[in-house]
Order: sequence, then C-alpha cells, then structure tokens
Amino acid sequence: MGCVSSKQFNRAAQHEDPAILAKETTFSVSEVEALFELFKKISHSIFRDGLIHKEEFQLALFRNSNKKNLFANRIFDLFDLKRNGVIDFGEFVRSLSIFHPETPLGDKIAFAFRLYDLRGTGCIEREELHEMVLALLNESDLFLSEEAVEQITFKQADLNDDGKIDPDEWKTFASKNPALLKNMTLPYLK
Repeated sequence: MGCVSSKQFNRAAQHEDPAILAKETTFSVSEVEALFELFKKISHSIFRDGLIHKEEFQLALFRNSNKKNLFANRIFDLFDLKRNGVIDFGEFVRSLSIFHPETPLGDKIAFAFRLYDLRGTGCIEREELHEMVLALLNESDLFLSEEAVEQITFKQADLNDDGKIDPDEWKTFASKNPALLKNMTLPYLK
C-alpha cells in the first residue's frame, strides 16, 4: 500500500477531502489517506461500486458474506449514518474514529450504548442486552446459560431496577467494567 494523494480522492467516487475528515475526527490526514486504501479494498470486494454494502462489511469482518450476525448488522447500521443501506467513505472514517485510541472514553461509552439499544428507544431493554450478549458469545464460540447472562449483565447494569438501562446507568456500568469497552479501541488505528 503506497501513499494516496488527495487528487485520487476527487477522481474516485466523489469522496470527501481527507483534510476535512481529519478535522472532524481523531485521525490525521495521513491516517485518513491510509483508511482510503482499506475502504477501496472493502468496497470493491463484491460490488465494485465504491460503497460498502452489508455483504462486503460482513466479508471484511468475518471472511463470510453470507453469515448472519447480529453484532455485525448493528455495527453496519451504526456506520450507515445516512441510513441508505451502504457506507460511503465519509461515513466509514467518521464511524471508525470511535475506535481510535485518542477518542474520548465518553464517546466510546455512548457508541456502545447505541450498539446495545437495538430498537433505538433510548434505553437498553433486558431482551436487547440478552440478544447482543448471546450474539457476541456465539461469535466467540463461548456459551453461558441464560441465567448466567442475566446475572452477569443486566442485574449489574440496571441500577434502579426498573427493567431497563438508561444512558446514565450504562455510563456507570461501563466505567465499573472497563473490559466492556476493551474492543472499542483498535491500537493499530494510531
């Protein structure tokens, strides 16, 4: 992978200027340019249209475009900021920025909250957390009983015992359980 000049961005499918993306994210211009190479590779793996489709996203994450995965679907949906079923380069960079080592912890906690809030209600319900934890465990080939999942997660996070986790409860829970956000920082992005 060589250097990418800003001129290549303009000739490609009308991608945003790397300098602007760098100002809006925790990435430097050179990091944005390197991400463009990754974006091109992913966005041309199946459809070759300069946009990342869900199948290409799954292929990049799991080496399998047909595997159904709740976690991958949620990440894709959160990266698809325009809600048009594809991820363009600007969305890719802005969304990946959450995983940068210099992104504030509060931003990472908020992203993780949205990840688990499957229905977008502003609260994480027992079923949502259960679904996500089981999906993550399944992806890791780990298995726990339903009771163990309940004990480990929801009861610890639902501080006021109202049957749902609000953003403040999530922030408290995430702060006390840093392992929850361990995968929210990708050191090689720096």
